[in-house]
Amino acid sequence: MSDDNVLHFGSLRVNIRIMGTTVITIEDVQALEVKEEQEESILALLGIIGTFLNLFVIVFVYIYTTL
Repeated sequence: MSDDNVLHFGSLRVNIRIMGTTVITIEDVQALEVKEEQEESILALLGIIGTFLNLFVIVFVYIYTTL
């Protein structure tokens, strides 16, 4: 590494590296938001289904154990 990318502060040595840049358009952001909304909807639906299944199991076990 060349000395152009190194700063010295007394005994402290700091390496400087330039990171690449990424351009994100409004369309990219909107597409990502739509995808995230779909994922959230699916997760909410799975949560509701799981809740009903748990309630079904609780009722089934209660009925089975009282017979």
